[in-house]
Amino acid sequence: MNTNLPEAEMIRLWELHTQLEFATKDAAATVATMTPDNYVNHVPVMTGGRGRDEMIEFYGKHFIPKMPADTTLRLLARTVGKDRLIDEFVFSFTHDIEMDWMLPGIQPTHRKVEIPMVVVVQFEGDKIACERIYWDQASVLAQIGLLDRASLPITGVAQARKFENPQLPSNELMR
Repeated sequence: MNTNLPEAEMIRLWELHTQLEFATKDAAATVATMTPDNYVNHVPVMTGGRGRDEMIEFYGKHFIPKMPADTTLRLLARTVGKDRLIDEFVFSFTHDIEMDWMLPGIQPTHRKVEIPMVVVVQFEGDKIACERIYWDQASVLAQIGLLDRASLPITGVAQARKFENPQLPSNELMR
């Protein structure tokens, strides 16, 4: 992929894209910030889509309307390179709605979730070509009560706390 976009324009386009998803809640306008053959991959659960029509359906039926009202994103770090932007953030929400894009087949548990995420956004020309989003699904499942942290090496919300505060202790699972 190749882009000649200045760093400030990549940031502006990405921030517009996320505003259209989370604030404006407009699937068509969100997809208009993307190339015709774009793709989105939520890596842990392989949800998303490819191309304009799939992405309008995904954003319009599965992502935007299935976002809890109290969702917040707390940006920790942003790295901008030649043709990509990488955001590290904490995604926080109360699981009070079916979220088939993140928790397919799981009914609302009404539990609070805070999870570190990383998104890699690639640009082509003056549009977003793809998004790859990563998070620890085991920690999400522990926070909503579907995995028992006591018997598995997973951390739950503690990983979000450590992500935002590197002064917290390491190696807690090895004790």
